[in-house]
Amino acid sequence: MADSDSLLQGKLPDGAEIAVKRLAAHSGQGLEEFKNEIQLIAKLQHNNLVRLLGCCVQEEDKMLVYGYLPNRSLDFFIFDQHRGALLDWKKRMNIIEGIIQGLLYLHKHSRVRIIHRDLKASNILLDRDLNPKISDFGMARIFTSNMTVANTNRVVGTYGYMAPEYASEGIFSVKSDVFSFGVLLLEIVSGKRNSGHHRYGDFINLLGYAWKLWRVARAFELIDPVLGDSNDEVTSILRCVKVALLCVQDNAADRPRMTEVMEMLGQDDGAVLRDPKKPPHFHLRVSGDDDRDGEDGRESQTQSRCTGAFSINELTVTAVEGR
Repeated sequence: MADSDSLLQGKLPDGAEIAVKRLAAHSGQGLEEFKNEIQLIAKLQHNNLVRLLGCCVQEEDKMLVYGYLPNRSLDFFIFDQHRGALLDWKKRMNIIEGIIQGLLYLHKHSRVRIIHRDLKASNILLDRDLNPKISDFGMARIFTSNMTVANTNRVVGTYGYMAPEYASEGIFSVKSDVFSFGVLLLEIVSGKRNSGHHRYGDFINLLGYAWKLWRVARAFELIDPVLGDSNDEVTSILRCVKVALLCVQDNAADRPRMTEVMEMLGQDDGAVLRDPKKPPHFHLRVSGDDDRDGEDGRESQTQSRCTGAFSINELTVTAVEGR
């Protein structure tokens, strides 16, 4: 067996390939989150969500069994210069559209409304044909039909993808996932991480850098160098940048819903979109355990850290209490 907090590959007696997510006692995902993931995924059936085949709890080990996805996760490709070249814009746009469809199902079309709360590149798995599957529902929460917003004293997820109202006050809604999607969209377009020990020009996170470039009509500089082979492609990518900036607005009310995101990206490139305002965390440096990649290039931990809200001096925390 491999070390804890690992993803293992195996076969069932009938020859079907499986992936086993194995978490041990010291894992960031405890028994409560593990049970939550099982209960949620069992209720969800969609082409853009991972499919749970079974589970096992034995002493301190906890395992989830999924259908095997041979192309690992999105971060394995987009944050690597060589592997990123395997994802041209058509493939990336297909991945973006699949993520949107998965979120639409969670937020609107499933039997229960689900807020994922930890949407990020490493939680987007890719099947044999590079179709995306949203995974890791350990932090997800169910909303009843009359709920639009909730509050928690235990903030979980990954800083850098967290909406500001959730990171600082524990308030979450469908707009929290929209914020995470906006960050993810910028990462897909640029091939750059929002979190990590990176500087982007004069800025210390991807959101601020993208905003600055968009403001001075130089958003094309954000595009991953392996993309942009045609004018039509560049126009489509720049539209994604603007939609991403709309998704990461400071005020949740200013962010579109995923239905609107789908409409904006599906419109003719000549259709006018409203202008985004300055995103939050503009002067923040976001860092965390995501910065420490494992040997395979994937994030080695899910527990994350955050910088102080009013300073670029790094202040790490392991828990945040809502006000």
